[in-house]
Amino acid sequence: MPVTTQNYGTGRRKNAIARVWLSPGEGKITINNRDFKEYLGRPILEIVVKSPLVHLQLDGRYDVKAFCKGGGISGQAGAIKLGIARALLTFDEELRKELRAGGYLTRDPRVKERKKYGRKKARRGFQFVKR
Repeated sequence: MPVTTQNYGTGRRKNAIARVWLSPGEGKITINNRDFKEYLGRPILEIVVKSPLVHLQLDGRYDVKAFCKGGGISGQAGAIKLGIARALLTFDEELRKELRAGGYLTRDPRVKERKKYGRKKARRGFQFVKR
């Protein structure tokens, strides 16, 4: 049985968490055991997921296997992007400078603000009628 090297990276975005494994291969990307184009559905999200690999010209060199949970499709795509970037670092630490310059190692801290009492949502008040 051949031994393959797999490198792991965790990505988070909003409420989505992605566990990403990178292994040398022909560029196949699977998310939750489905093809990434079928899973994501939107071409812009496909570009987001592949962006760290495209930025480093490693597009067809690694197979990506990702498992996501939480959040929506867009948040999961962002989480996978961060996971791929972190997994690439475990292959080669020299890539850190390029990934940092491209903004792929920065965890996006924006999350939904909690709802407050006396309000309809986090900041929006209830509708007011003078009468």
